[in-house]
Amino acid sequence: MIKDFDGAARTLFQLIDRIDTEQFEYAFVYGNGPEKFRNYQSLKTPRLRLPVNEDYSLALPALTKQRLYTQLDEFAPDVIHITTPSALGFFALKYAQKRNLPVISIYHTHFLAYIPYYFQKLSFLVKPVSNWMSSAMQRFYNSCDMIYTPTPSMIENLQKIGIKKQLLTLWQRGINLQLFNPTNRDPNYLPKRTGNNRKNILFASRLVWEKNVKMLIQLSELIEEQDLQYNLIIVGDGTARKEMEKHMPNAYFFGKQDHQTLATLYASSDVFVFPSISETYGNVVTEAMASGLPCVIADGGGSADLVKHGYNGYKCDPQNPFEYLHYLQKILENTSVYALLRKNALETVTPLDWDRLAERYFADVVQLSTRTNTNKWIGEAS
Repeated sequence: MIKDFDGAARTLFQLIDRIDTEQFEYAFVYGNGPEKFRNYQSLKTPRLRLPVNEDYSLALPALTKQRLYTQLDEFAPDVIHITTPSALGFFALKYAQKRNLPVISIYHTHFLAYIPYYFQKLSFLVKPVSNWMSSAMQRFYNSCDMIYTPTPSMIENLQKIGIKKQLLTLWQRGINLQLFNPTNRDPNYLPKRTGNNRKNILFASRLVWEKNVKMLIQLSELIEEQDLQYNLIIVGDGTARKEMEKHMPNAYFFGKQDHQTLATLYASSDVFVFPSISETYGNVVTEAMASGLPCVIADGGGSADLVKHGYNGYKCDPQNPFEYLHYLQKILENTSVYALLRKNALETVTPLDWDRLAERYFADVVQLSTRTNTNKWIGEAS
């Protein structure tokens, strides 16, 4: 329950911040977060840090199973929202099944795309682990009553691994258009930080290998080899940062930034690059578009649904650094191309209003709650 932890957390907090406490009661169950979450009933479980990614931890509800069951029964929820098919997620699902409660979930993380990165040194395990993960996802999601899925491609991917079509519903992510917009552009901001007036290519996300950040390293090398007058700006932090800094000595690493500073960085840059193929959606792509940036992204994962090639940006072979550079140059060196892509990018994100999306979500929660008609809602976050 940490607001700016990642894209999934930011999505959840867009809903949490819009809770009507006169209509709903809430309890939150989580492993990582404060002892008390705002003024809501907070049920915190033991957790274990994950060795494959120190930024994340695994909640261990089984260690306090009886206490959790007692507390949940006292709260008497009517709907359960489960964030992910983690140990805590399956615990919540089992509780819901025993109490005959409806379950809603939002598909936040494309887990299957992470496996090749985590097992790249044990490639013989990729297929069996993928099969195991697919089976676990099938058991979990087919037991839910409603699954919000952010893009058509993610709906197709989930159907391919056996998730029932009737459970999947398209629910795109919203964006704060008051925060992310071109008016935040400061022409002096980046020259002061970089010490030059070069054009700026921006990447913003967690710095982890499953985001395909190796492609940024290769892109940086190409820029240096061709002596191109571009700055490569890297915003974010994570387990891959040290290795990236080692191989990208001329890139600018700004670390993790607050939302207002990030909004200024977007609007003050010239183009956005995003090579990840592990996204279910890609919030940073819509944030960049809303800030007036044309985007050059990987043609893979949920992000690919956000960009129409040649209309509001360009999509590349995820593993081809020459292709990324080709389209980046096309945008940066051709003012008419830049202007058209920018105009279309801004028009693309205009309908993505969080208030409208939240209204639909809460309406669906109310509909699900008709089994018990008391509008108590429990949220689980691993």
